[in-house]
Parts: sequence; C-alpha cells; structure tokens
Amino acid sequence: MLKAKDVMTTKVITVNEDDDVSKIAKIFMDKKINAVPVAGPDGKLKGIVSETDLVYQDANLHIPTVFTIFDSIFYLASSKHFKEDIKKITATKVKDIMNKNVISVNEDEPLDNIATIMTDKKIYSVPVVDKDTKIKGIVSRYDIIRSMFDTEKE
Repeated sequence: MLKAKDVMTTKVITVNEDDDVSKIAKIFMDKKINAVPVAGPDGKLKGIVSETDLVYQDANLHIPTVFTIFDSIFYLASSKHFKEDIKKITATKVKDIMNKNVISVNEDEPLDNIATIMTDKKIYSVPVVDKDTKIKGIVSRYDIIRSMFDTEKE
C-alpha cells in the first residue's frame, strides 16, 4: 500500500503570512501548481492558499439582502460572511486570503485515505507534516494520478 511519503513532493514551495498576494500568483503561473502552504519562520504549517482563494479576489461581491423596520436594519444573510468576503477581495497579504483550517496528513497516511480526503473535501493538495506540524511535503492530485500510472508500469 502506497503512503504519502512514497508520492509526496518534498521540495515544497512555501510562502509566509506577510508576503504579498502577487507573489502567490507568480508562483502559480511559474510552477504550475494549485496550492501553496503558508509556513511560519519555524517551518510549521500556518495555512494554505489555493488557486480558488486567489481567484476569489476577482469574484463579484455578494451584497447581503437587508430590510428595515422602525429604523432597524436586519440582514437576511450573515454580515460576518460579508465582512470576510470584503477582506478576501481586498487582500494584499497572504494572511488575509489563506485558509487557516488546513487538512494535513502525516508521512504514513495511506494514499487511498488521502484520495478520499481530496474528493470528500474538494481540495487539490494536502500538506504532509510531522508531529510538530513542520512541513515535510505535499501531495497533490497530480501525485496520486502519477502513482497510479507508475504502478501500472511495474
């Protein structure tokens, strides 16, 4: 059974929270990857930015529907989401668009579990971390597909 350590990319390109968003766009274009982990100075996983997070900046802003009664304003949708949307659309720093709730695995995670996580959660890359959350590698959908091809050749 193949594990994360058997297919992961170990030369992981990372960014830090204070990098400009434009740096990620350049990485996506130059390296043709779909997600970049955000690492702290100690190499620990702090978040991840995907192509979807970056494309979000170009999306239309959905203004919540409101109504008023007796000089009071009532939102039909959460104003919290609206504030988060504005923050992401206007972001200039990685910390403003990164996903802090990162799904990660360890090196011994079976590949079929990683594939299940990716399909269930609709994500394209999963960081591989050690017990201290230090980034050891990353598994992308491409890595899984490549492993399927490599095992067929054997």
